[in-house]
Amino acid sequence: MRVLLIGANGYLGRFVADRLLADPAVQLTALGRGDDADVRFDLASGSPGALTRFLDAVHPGVVINCAGATRGGARELTRHNTVAVATVCEALRRSGCGARLVQIGCGAEYGPSQPGSSTAEDAVPRPGGPYGVSKLAATELVLGSGLDAVVLRVFSPAGPGTPAGSPLGRLAEAMRRAMQSGDGELKLTGLGAQRDFVDVRDVARAVHAASLSAAQGVINIGSGRAVRLRDAAAVLARVAGYGGALHELDGPPAPLRATIGHPRGDSDHTAHGAHAAAPVAYPDGCGSWQQADVRTARDRLGWRPRINLEESLGDIWMEAACRI
Repeated sequence: MRVLLIGANGYLGRFVADRLLADPAVQLTALGRGDDADVRFDLASGSPGALTRFLDAVHPGVVINCAGATRGGARELTRHNTVAVATVCEALRRSGCGARLVQIGCGAEYGPSQPGSSTAEDAVPRPGGPYGVSKLAATELVLGSGLDAVVLRVFSPAGPGTPAGSPLGRLAEAMRRAMQSGDGELKLTGLGAQRDFVDVRDVARAVHAASLSAAQGVINIGSGRAVRLRDAAAVLARVAGYGGALHELDGPPAPLRATIGHPRGDSDHTAHGAHAAAPVAYPDGCGSWQQADVRTARDRLGWRPRINLEESLGDIWMEAACRI
């Protein structure tokens, strides 16, 4: 099976590539902006015609799109998450390869949900921010394309490779700094949100399964269980061997309030002091609660998550602890 993987160098794409390369039946070609891609191509600026010519030359049976942006303004997010997907869909329509499309969506497309509820694929999407809007627009383009296509709505990915600027990444970095400086108390803000964490390696398994299946439409990929961020922090402390106290503040000091949801540089850390509250809130526009209904993934892909959150957090900590 010839597979074209777009975004192989990204957070999810790297693990999808590893999973596909482990399948001897897969012949993988990576397309992306990096120098190590088999073919260099920028979806946000490249033309559908150019991509069509490449598709006709390679003739893949499956195209997997893991490319996209999670940060930036509305224009940048739209360009990388929506316009790029429009290019893929148009190129596939023009091409004679007849490839199946596996598009990576996200749980942020749903927006806020009722605490205690599980969000199924038939829920009406109401994204609460530009990122979710840009990804939802991409999903609608895929669903309306007439292609053989499936969209995997991935909830909150965790595990090895977690970006240092993500909430779990910032939490691990704050803990590393506290242990390095011998702080007996770690002050944190934004730990009230509950999210459905799913390990990136389980996501890669889901993508592989979707590539081989005939499933179409939208399929949620998550653990099916919401975890409060403060509970994740407690597990991370146990995994890291941090014996200090985790002190959650009700709200950040005024100078920090504007930085919630964004990583801070070393200059910020120094300015506020070693005991400043580390903001680790989720800026995804999904409010205080998100939990996936994952029955469709089980029924249509034969997929279930295998890796628990403690193992995912352990891998995040190992990478943070090695950071200089």
